[in-house]
Amino acid sequence: MDIFLLCMFAGYMAEHGIMDFTKQEFAAKVQTQTVAGRAVKDETEKKVALTFDDGPNPEYTEKLLNGLRERGVKATFFLLGAEVEKYPDIVKQMYEDGHLIGNHSYEHVNLSTLSDAEAVQQVDKTNQAISRITGENPEYIRPPYGCFKSNLDYKTTMIEVLWDVDPLDWKTPDAAAVTQRILDQVQDGDIILLHDASETSVSAAFQVADALTKEGYIFVTVDEILFD
Repeated sequence: MDIFLLCMFAGYMAEHGIMDFTKQEFAAKVQTQTVAGRAVKDETEKKVALTFDDGPNPEYTEKLLNGLRERGVKATFFLLGAEVEKYPDIVKQMYEDGHLIGNHSYEHVNLSTLSDAEAVQQVDKTNQAISRITGENPEYIRPPYGCFKSNLDYKTTMIEVLWDVDPLDWKTPDAAAVTQRILDQVQDGDIILLHDASETSVSAAFQVADALTKEGYIFVTVDEILFD
């Protein structure tokens, strides 16, 4: 697994400063810890996280939520603040269904090209839009294009989440091809990147969920990948 997850906590940062981990390094640290006297990671389970960027989408997100609910699959949605404000009912349903909701900026801009103040505004406006609906501030952010400004870690106190498997679902109308790209690459503990803005992506998500369930995988939200 080759992505980088830049994990930061405000309290820890105040004491130690920023630390960057590869996923392997992060997992190694977590696996040595215990919670309430038991090991954090259960080695007997194969886990994978489906994640969806750029929503909520008025045409496809509700269909996706319905299919995930039918399959008992939990996912993580990285939302755009501008779309959250347009479609609060979809976000409310997403939250009530038990999915994890994260930040994907307000307008899908490359945060690394903005000033610090502009970038923080993109993050904060989105957090505020989400929290008005869910009552909770998001803890996780996936910056558009995977581009973040390292000094923003100090100012946003969020956990940056990238991905392991990117099937480029936005580039093709062929759901079967997207599905196969994922199945060819996926491993235990992977984070899969998809979008909830096309029929291709929704169909591929359902096909992947069905195929991996048959292979014994369980679907979890990204926090369970990072901390279990």
